Amino acid sequence: MTAASASPASHVAHLALGPAEAPRCVIVTRPQPQADEWVARLQSLGLPAAALPLLGIAGPTDAGAVDAAWQQLSLQVLVMFVSPSAVDRFFARRPAGLAWPAGVIAAGTGPGTRRALLQAGVPEGALVTPHEASGRFDSEALWTVLQGRRDWRGLSALIVRGEGGRDWLADTLRQQGAQLHFVEAYRRTLPVPDAAGLALLRAALARPQAHLWLFSSSQALGHLPALAPGAQWSGACALATHPRIAESAQRLGFGSVLPVLPSPEAVAAALLPVSGPVAR
Repeated sequence: MTAASASPASHVAHLALGPAEAPRCVIVTRPQPQADEWVARLQSLGLPAAALPLLGIAGPTDAGAVDAAWQQLSLQVLVMFVSPSAVDRFFARRPAGLAWPAGVIAAGTGPGTRRALLQAGVPEGALVTPHEASGRFDSEALWTVLQGRRDWRGLSALIVRGEGGRDWLADTLRQQGAQLHFVEAYRRTLPVPDAAGLALLRAALARPQAHLWLFSSSQALGHLPALAPGAQWSGACALATHPRIAESAQRLGFGSVLPVLPSPEAVAAALLPVSGPVAR
């Protein structure tokens, strides 16, 4: 099934709340520091939220490969970052005083990656990401924006990622005649929850109706059984930022799945009463 045709199948629950219903605690499973940033933004929008990272981010296996990619950066026409973590880890090894090369496109699939690139100092004019109004944030959506910008034959492109990953965009660029290169800027790991994280996990298992699990990665969702062996998820609800993630949540057994766009504002719009944020 392609991303274009995928949709959460049979157990989708639309969870917009009525005026008298208190919002549930949103469990943010993104890696740190993104998880804390999302929690703060959701809370500022009136939603209770807490962090339980289900994906750890560690340094690259071969830091020298990242250093070499920086030295060759000006030879690329396109550098595509698969996530905010890819941006953070790649720019952590930027040579001192080196600016983003003129004429090199910095691309990403979502608003979080765009923000990370801006914070890293990439000029806004160099950024290419899917239009926020499109409602889709994946490689296919990015390609609709990229494809008309160049004749890609013979041009060099770099994809900054963790170990492995989905190759749809790389395959598409190759079909257009581009020369593809990859650099692994980080490794994904299974995080070890601290005391607060374990307490949150126990609370969510004991009272699934009072919590909502927010997933932005199928791999992160796949770590959940290792943290809660034998847990039953039929009474729990997942918020999924992509159809593939929604399908993974359904396979794990979540009783309901709500598709949401990958921004705190979109999550708040899906969950809060029409009257606005909760009074404090």
